Amino acid sequence: MSYTIIANLAVFVGLIILLAKFSKGDMKLSRKVFMGLIVGVAFGFALQFLYADGGAAIIAGTLEWTNVIANGYISLLYMIIMPLILVSMIAAVVRIDEVTSLGRIGGMVVGVLIFTTMISSLVAIGVTDLFSLTADGLVSGDKEAARALVLEGRVDRVSDLSVASMLVSFVPRNIFASLSGAAGPMSIISVVVFAVLFGVAALKVMKENEEHKKSFLHFVDIAQAIVMSLVKMIMSFTPYGVMALMTKVVAGSSLADILNLGKFIVASYVAIAIMFVVHGGLLTLTGFNPRKFFKGVFPVLTFAFTSRSSAACIPLNVDAQTRKLGVPKSIANIAATFGATIGQNGCAGIYPTMLAVMVAPTVGVTVDFQFLATLVMIVTINSFGVAGVGGGATFAAMIVLPAMGLPIEIVALLISIEPLIDMARTALNVNGSMTAGVITSRFIKVGEASATEQPAE
Repeated sequence: MSYTIIANLAVFVGLIILLAKFSKGDMKLSRKVFMGLIVGVAFGFALQFLYADGGAAIIAGTLEWTNVIANGYISLLYMIIMPLILVSMIAAVVRIDEVTSLGRIGGMVVGVLIFTTMISSLVAIGVTDLFSLTADGLVSGDKEAARALVLEGRVDRVSDLSVASMLVSFVPRNIFASLSGAAGPMSIISVVVFAVLFGVAALKVMKENEEHKKSFLHFVDIAQAIVMSLVKMIMSFTPYGVMALMTKVVAGSSLADILNLGKFIVASYVAIAIMFVVHGGLLTLTGFNPRKFFKGVFPVLTFAFTSRSSAACIPLNVDAQTRKLGVPKSIANIAATFGATIGQNGCAGIYPTMLAVMVAPTVGVTVDFQFLATLVMIVTINSFGVAGVGGGATFAAMIVLPAMGLPIEIVALLISIEPLIDMARTALNVNGSMTAGVITSRFIKVGEASATEQPAE
């Protein structure tokens, strides 16, 4: 390790110490996270500026060690995701008095997620046309060529993934494999299915035996309290994790690549911004104040932006819905969990739609009403089961593009700017799940076995 890298890491550690010093006391987590984001961006730009000429090895060496904190923090979040989903979903189900209420909640949450994904696909079509985006002129470099080879190896795994086979993959064959993530992208939704079935079975047993009901509810409360305590411990590291993640994103991105593909970046952010407005409009129609909503979910969106993982946001997602927005815990758990794998507006809606519309003219496909209607339908259907981690948009595009008879090479050509767009897409995905939770709570009044949490003042 060179002395320059050691000096960079000393500065990084010093910034962490300063961040810890200035974020003590009763400061809100959102402010701490925002401070971490700003510090990470500044340090990342400093690395880019100082080592712009021939310093790629120094930046890579520095990021290798700063990524210990970034990747370590993300690993902690992944560690808690499956236990949190399992316990929270079981708790959500057993707190609902009637199984019919569970069906109505789940159905409405999924309905809102799918409806907003359909809208996001239409928005993507309009924005792509507005900016006159096309795949013509995209130049493939070494990184893109390498990524293309990887995608060619992966496309066979998803090209035959029909709607029927996808639905079957939701049902876990081995719950332990799903809990460990070994079941692949469908692991999360498989755990959800198991937890819901387990909760329904528990409801039936509790109705038959009052003693079992008291004991089981007591056990669930204890298990949930322990898991949430662990979540809070991990959340306390968020400002430092965000700082390291932003350092990685900013310092690891090529300014030249960003400028070359700037039009696509701007168009993507415009489409994402429009969908945030759509979410606010839907909330307004249900009588919920959008200003209160966005104020309450800002810390969650900040973390989603930096972590690029909808699944990793589940703890903050549930917490924001229950404490800030007044959503019953049972609905919040279902919305946050479903939203991590179903109907992701950014990754499953906007991204594959934009790529399809850009690529179609380059291979002689006419972009007419029939093409667009088919595209929206395929995007909406295939929005089920998109993995709630970084790269979920790539998975969605690899399903949609072949389904439309289009090549997937463009996915590899956009690798240089993928992290920059994925940050905003993830924030939109998470915002969509919280919007679904709030809308569902406005229409469905839940009778729960324990008192519903009220929003914090």
